Amino acid sequence: MSRALAGLDESQLEAVRSLRGPLVVLAGAGTGKTRVITHRIAHGVDTGAYSPGRVMAVTFTAKAAGEMRGRLRALGVEGVAARTFHAAALAQLNYFWPTLAGDTAPGIVDNKVRLLAHAADGIGLNPDTATLRDAASAIEWRKVSMLSIDDYASARPQGIGRMSVDQVVALQRAYEKLKDERRQLDFEDVLLACAGMLEAEPHVARAVHEQYRHFTVDEFQDVSPLQHRLLALWLGDRRDLCVVGDASQTIYSFAGADARFLLEFSARHDDARVVRLETNYRSDAAILGVANELMRDRPGALHLVAAPGRPAGAEAPTVAAFVDDDEEARAVAARISGQIASGIDPRQIAVLYRAHAQSAELVRALADAGIASTVLGGRRFFDLPEVRQGIMALRGASVAPIEGGFVDTVRDVLRSLGLTDEPPQAGGALRDAWELRAALLRLAEEAPPGTTLREFTDELTARARSHDEPALRTVTLATIHASKGLEWDHVHLVGMAEGLLPIAYATTFDQVDEERRLAYVGITRAARTLSVSWARGVRDRQPSRFLREIGNGTLRAVGASGRPAAATRRGASGSASSGGADTTRRR
Repeated sequence: MSRALAGLDESQLEAVRSLRGPLVVLAGAGTGKTRVITHRIAHGVDTGAYSPGRVMAVTFTAKAAGEMRGRLRALGVEGVAARTFHAAALAQLNYFWPTLAGDTAPGIVDNKVRLLAHAADGIGLNPDTATLRDAASAIEWRKVSMLSIDDYASARPQGIGRMSVDQVVALQRAYEKLKDERRQLDFEDVLLACAGMLEAEPHVARAVHEQYRHFTVDEFQDVSPLQHRLLALWLGDRRDLCVVGDASQTIYSFAGADARFLLEFSARHDDARVVRLETNYRSDAAILGVANELMRDRPGALHLVAAPGRPAGAEAPTVAAFVDDDEEARAVAARISGQIASGIDPRQIAVLYRAHAQSAELVRALADAGIASTVLGGRRFFDLPEVRQGIMALRGASVAPIEGGFVDTVRDVLRSLGLTDEPPQAGGALRDAWELRAALLRLAEEAPPGTTLREFTDELTARARSHDEPALRTVTLATIHASKGLEWDHVHLVGMAEGLLPIAYATTFDQVDEERRLAYVGITRAARTLSVSWARGVRDRQPSRFLREIGNGTLRAVGASGRPAAATRRGASGSASSGGADTTRRR
């Protein structure tokens, strides 16, 4: 059996062996979808069905594309175009634009909010930064939904912040005018321009169709109408299209994602093969039970089952209620402190929440407990000053004769920059800098035997280009949106209360359903243990309706100490002592 077919389960093998014609792979969380995508391409190359240079694999983040290329290289496949939608479209624009226009392609807007601020100033508006960020999001939604500015005003007649809808429209027109004057495109324009080029220039379309014969699209539930249109133009009359996704993980509808493209794929392609991946290789069975209960009866939901031999779980998933957010944060910090004391690597622990504003109290509580944490979604590791300084110092040292071993040399260089044997107290800039230098040392310690200092710095530079970020030896704090695609052994999901999850402004059925899917994504990040919590707070919050939907048959209610909560309950709304999870379901 070839490497491409080794180690796959029956459903994965079915998908990998389906090399021709339309294919939709409905892949639940933790079911090995990236493995299936890369092994399918490798199998196509191994059998001669695919030529690597004629395969396009599209995903949504540069990190995911880099991981895909890395896995393909490990399978002996080079030359596949594994890119994001934007990277693929931009490459085509840059290639064809000089021929079509006799000039280089326009530049890319590097900061939409800043450009919007200049546009607003030009028409006498002075919105604050938060309003400008929302205006930028509105522009992105309009473009990926393929709406004109007038159509936008009809679809979203409400204003943004203190701006009326007429002012929003005026700002969008001023933004487009200023962008054209500066000869720039924003990210959404890249997709629009590429689609327009393919529609208007038949010889360009023919060239693209000749170049790419086989298409794979990951995270297909997140495709927008514009991306779906561009994909159709790339595909032309080709039929070799494989899409992979999970409708239960659609959490970007607000940004234009439309899961109907995934759910209706077999209806659009009446000869499509459908493969379901429901064996989960990430999580213990008890955690999957929570996830399945939350998504029970939802359209397109998959029923996840633990991989054969996977334990039910050493600890049952728990739910706890607290008087206020401070008590909740300190209880989570205490539990994490116990986990670390028991030998658990901090890198395998995450605290997830709905909104960025929830992180401050958690960071403080962890610091007070002497636990270092990293908030996901900040500046990239390789862009941080301490990391750049460390790599420059190591590269400088690589030109001098090395006295002693490779790792010892890296340690000495980093010590000269401030790395100490013992970390500073958690919670300050000194500790943050120490963690970054310690991460560089750990990368050296994990390098293959025989690695030279120059090879090591070259590898760091390559990882920086591909956004291959190392995990700091810290507890991770992240919004659920930022956690998508990641996993940890131990997850603490906080703020499971009405007004937080679901968020207060989720008022329609579709909006609440998206919040449910968000909770599902948070739950399915956990591999070994899951603790859920909520706090009543000064606004007298109620437990999330999602807790009632899950029920206490799959979540064990515990008190602040982590011990089983009192058996008494106070109605369907729950109480601060009970954990608030009853068996009432509301659909």
